[in-house]
Amino acid sequence: MNYRGKLMLIIAGPTAVGKTAAAITVANHFGTEIISADSRQFYKGLKIGTAAPTEEELAAAPHHFVANLELDQYYNVSMFEREALKKTGEIFTKHNTVIVTGGSGLYINALSHGIDELPDADDELRNSIKNNYETRGMEWLREEVKRLDPEYYEIVDIKNPKRLMRALEVCLATGKTYTSLRKSTRKERPFPILKVALNLPRKELFDRINKRVDMMMASGLLEEVKRFYPQRHLNSLNTVGYKELFKYLDGEITLKRAVEDIKTNTRRYAKRQITWFKKDTEFRWFSPYETDKIIELTEEKIKEG
Repeated sequence: MNYRGKLMLIIAGPTAVGKTAAAITVANHFGTEIISADSRQFYKGLKIGTAAPTEEELAAAPHHFVANLELDQYYNVSMFEREALKKTGEIFTKHNTVIVTGGSGLYINALSHGIDELPDADDELRNSIKNNYETRGMEWLREEVKRLDPEYYEIVDIKNPKRLMRALEVCLATGKTYTSLRKSTRKERPFPILKVALNLPRKELFDRINKRVDMMMASGLLEEVKRFYPQRHLNSLNTVGYKELFKYLDGEITLKRAVEDIKTNTRRYAKRQITWFKKDTEFRWFSPYETDKIIELTEEKIKEG
């Protein structure tokens, strides 16, 4: 394919900043489609707690990788890279621009620069690790990763069981450390990429987060969580908004405390997202209200190509 005049526009940023609305505005201007890079929104049924695009928003612009996985379906960032690149190629046959939006930095990085080709574990090994984690807990998981790859243990988010289980899979499947197999080699894509990120003054962003959590509760988040209570052990449900309400349903905390914890943990998550994206100097930063400037910059980049 000739990629002359083609462009991938990435619209990233913290949760609740307004990425979905901005992406739809830009996608409509260019008459194109959106690839979601929000790993929380991949799973079916988690509409309220993940602030997934509404039916109206999905109708306003075609979205891909939203509610495309079952809750218990195995998925990793390498699989996303392959599938999203394939979808990008399909969109480029119809449009000159593709919009990628989301707050999952690892997935955005994989799509734009690639991720190491690490082996997939077989189902037996994966299920064994998963069962051990469910019965023996996070401490067991952490100790196993620390034992088999102490170097990776020093840098991984030790509160993220998905990352820890993936590292353990690779160590046990290959007999090598996860660290030694992660080359971090940047891949060049055959099309130009423009990266923009959205942000707001901290007080405004935090106010939006707090109000959105209140709106989620008013929209039926607790009822949504109750539906998935029997599946609460799944990794897909080990996320902000669900794990706090599972604690309430287990009788560990009050409902008021659960809601406050959702707000606190969401604000912390937003700060981590901002830190991640600011490490990448290729991002140009905008307010979510500056979609006209984003469109102007995108048009300039397309002309350059």
